[in-house]
Amino acid sequence: MSGERDLRRLLSGMRPELNPGRYVFTFTEAGVPSGVTPVVTVAEPEGLTLVVRQEDADTAGLAYAYVAGWITLRVHSALDAVGLTAAVARELATAGLSCNVVAGYHHDHLFVPHERATEAVTLLDDLARRSG
Repeated sequence: MSGERDLRRLLSGMRPELNPGRYVFTFTEAGVPSGVTPVVTVAEPEGLTLVVRQEDADTAGLAYAYVAGWITLRVHSALDAVGLTAAVARELATAGLSCNVVAGYHHDHLFVPHERATEAVTLLDDLARRSG
C-alpha cells in the first residue's frame, strides 16, 4: 500500500502518539553494543548514531547529551510526500521546541525534548484539527 501524499490529509490524519520512555542520541565507532536495541540507526563516516532508550544507554555506558520523547505520526505518509515535515517543524519551532525527524517506511517519527513531549503532542493535535 502506498502512503498518503496530500498535505491536508497528512496533517489532519497524523494522529501523533507519544511512545513511552526516554530516548537518547548516542554514538559508537564499534557497532551496536550487546544488550542495546536501537529504535533508529544512522551510519555516518564518523561512526554509528543510535537512538536508544535512556536506560539501555546508561547500562551500556554510552554517553549522550539530549534526552527525548518519541512521537510517532500514525498517518501512513508516502516517502515522497511534500510538506509534512516542514509543517510539523514550523508548528513546533513556533513554540520553541526542537524536533529531530526520522522517516520510517510507514510513519514519521519525531524526537522532541522529553520534558516537553506532551506539549508537542498537544500542539500537533491542534494542528491536525485546524487542517481538517
